[in-house]
Amino acid sequence: MKKEKSIHPDKPYNSLPTLPPEDFIETDPILRQLINSHKALAELKGYAELLPNKSIVLSSITVKEAKDSSEIENIITTHDELFRSLVMKEKYIKPEVKEVLNYKKALFKGFELLKKHKLLTVNMIIQIQQEIEQNSAGIRKLPGTKLVSDSTGEVLYTPPDNPQVIINLLKNLEEFINTDSDRFDPLTKLAIVHYQFEAIHPFYDANGRTGRILNVLYLVLKGLLNEPFLYLSGYIIKHKPEYYRLLRNVTFNGDWENWVLFILKVIEITAKETLSLSKEIVNAMESVAEQIKTKRPKIYSHDLVELIFSNVYTKISMLEEKKIASRNIASKYLKELSSIGVLKEIKVGKEKFFVNEMLFKILKKS
Repeated sequence: MKKEKSIHPDKPYNSLPTLPPEDFIETDPILRQLINSHKALAELKGYAELLPNKSIVLSSITVKEAKDSSEIENIITTHDELFRSLVMKEKYIKPEVKEVLNYKKALFKGFELLKKHKLLTVNMIIQIQQEIEQNSAGIRKLPGTKLVSDSTGEVLYTPPDNPQVIINLLKNLEEFINTDSDRFDPLTKLAIVHYQFEAIHPFYDANGRTGRILNVLYLVLKGLLNEPFLYLSGYIIKHKPEYYRLLRNVTFNGDWENWVLFILKVIEITAKETLSLSKEIVNAMESVAEQIKTKRPKIYSHDLVELIFSNVYTKISMLEEKKIASRNIASKYLKELSSIGVLKEIKVGKEKFFVNEMLFKILKKS
């Protein structure tokens, strides 16, 4: 159901309604899409549970998500910069790359907090945002926050600016997230939660990135995934104008249906893409394992294969840290893997790296 709302983009939306939305029901198109979205999500969850090396695949996927989610906020890095930074000393890492890595840390911090508390709370959301931003500014207390068009400078939306209103809306959001009800399917609720968080816009910065982490943590909270395997950012980058248009249409026109349908479709498409990506990484690991067993059987180990797939870049010291080999032997192992084409040896400054080009191509392509 749609209805016109008397909201001015340039005035703080302190009358933002609490949840659940009163004038919204799951329509037939939504119910049909829910079937497809749940099916795709269940297939991804089932495959992930069968993986013997789940953490390896998860590591690659979360790095990619960190890059894509940050790119939505115009924090741009290349794949190569990002993967290399994971094994470099911090002082050599560019500021924008650090921001992407902070996103990854925030994601896993949120996941650990969720496993511990079995809830998603306002305090946890604040901790996630602080990890992204690396400051403790916390919830907005000062007016002046406006969402402005990058191209025209036009004010598109002004979120609530009354500190008590923001706190009350966040408390309501927390209650809505953690309370089960028969009124909405969990995936419909995810779309509602995502809209509401972005409409509250509780922080001075990193609202979008915090909200996208909240999406996947919600799926884990509701048992639809066991680990944070699914991310919507890649699809949102490709459909940014539509994403923001539909968000605004909820605010100004009460159009919940098209917003929910969009998010449900994103979940279906992204779950299928993530499943395909996971399978491709696993197939590559199995292929490389067979190659090493055939061409260099004396150096083969399951731990070695997992290590070179845990990141695109590998250093000699990483084999030492994992107790796979001493420094001299580790160097020999990596050089032998280079000689059979499994890795490519490169030098950056004084540091020597060994690049898993197969993994790099998979992650860059997808």
